[in-house]
Amino acid sequence: MSKYPNTFLEQLASQLQTKATNQVLALNLNRQQAEDDLMLGTIIYLKKRLNPAALTIELTECPSLNEIQKYSLFFHQHDIKLSIDDVGTGSSTFENIRHALPFVDQIKFAMQNLWMSGQAERIPHELAFWRDIAQSYHLEFILEGVEDQGDQKMAEQQGIEWHQGYYYGKPRLVDDGRQLVNGGC
Repeated sequence: MSKYPNTFLEQLASQLQTKATNQVLALNLNRQQAEDDLMLGTIIYLKKRLNPAALTIELTECPSLNEIQKYSLFFHQHDIKLSIDDVGTGSSTFENIRHALPFVDQIKFAMQNLWMSGQAERIPHELAFWRDIAQSYHLEFILEGVEDQGDQKMAEQQGIEWHQGYYYGKPRLVDDGRQLVNGGC
């Protein structure tokens, strides 16, 4: 982010044209960023600037119970959704995130993580498991890594409404050369 975050965010907001297109902007935050008061203030500024566009915070690390309760209260009071990114891989196993599920709005399953680790055969089973978890906790479920029509068809067969991946578009560049916007459906 530039030295003047609000100027950068103004440029980003203008380029996204969210008021006209009703896009959803998702920002990934790690634990350190989620605890940074300047970062949180900048996110609230962005939300107000993009209103009525939707904003979602994707947590990239598994928070403790106290942390997720605090994040949930903070972001929800500003009408910002909260998501757990990359469930089923890394530290975001069911046992590690189970306590957080009542406090978030969505979970995201990244099937590309299984492809890259040579475990593609696990995708259908893991996908069904996480879809069922999302349903039982009344969460939105987003499938990441949709690369072609076959992936999209598999998602539809599994009853998954929300998909994200290169099949829908590659990240677009903004003026300062950062890749910030990813295609999704």
